[in-house]
Amino acid sequence: MTDTDVTSEAASGTQSAQGVDMNLEVVTLPVSDVDLAKSFYESLGWRLDIDLVVSDDVRTVQFTPPHSQCSIQFGKGGTAAEPGSATGLILVVKDIDAARDGLIGRGVDVSEVQEARPPGFEEAGRSYFARASFSDPDGNGWVLQEITTRLPGREWRSEMDVASLSDLLHETSERHGSFEAAAPPHDWWDWYAAYMDARQSGSAPDEASAAADRYMAEVKNVVVPPT
Repeated sequence: MTDTDVTSEAASGTQSAQGVDMNLEVVTLPVSDVDLAKSFYESLGWRLDIDLVVSDDVRTVQFTPPHSQCSIQFGKGGTAAEPGSATGLILVVKDIDAARDGLIGRGVDVSEVQEARPPGFEEAGRSYFARASFSDPDGNGWVLQEITTRLPGREWRSEMDVASLSDLLHETSERHGSFEAAAPPHDWWDWYAAYMDARQSGSAPDEASAAADRYMAEVKNVVVPPT
């Protein structure tokens, strides 16, 4: 099943093969010294969510990076992985130079920013391609990745500010125009909701329009007559 298939099912009100939403919420890091790791992640300015000691053998510490929807956990009794074996943990930032400077200011050893583009992207900007790396005391590896412009179909995946929401509403109103001109009378907000849900789930504009049309036909019984 493709991403488009999942999006279409969600927009039409039917269940996907998984049946439920799945949000990646916590990543477990293997560490050798819980207190040393806790001190390091506190030094980054990340939010300490919990430090729960259940017993001498079970302890859970959780941190969340600023504005992140996903947290990290480490401690005792949570994983049998080798300390420091977690690599390629990506932190997406809008300004990698500012993010790097901020970490260095907190005493973190961060690599220089490097830009590497695969074939076919030689003329692109550095969104997705500018990266820098650092590690925690055990060697668990983190990567800063600058993303300023999302790839097609992924523009609205992250939490939107007011300006982004305004842009999406404007786009939705323009896309709805062609449907409204051909469809029987209907409540515009139904089409809007289906379109915006599809876009926020990663569909490209044409895919989102098709998903909204299907939703109107299958759920609201609003069908565009054949031309």
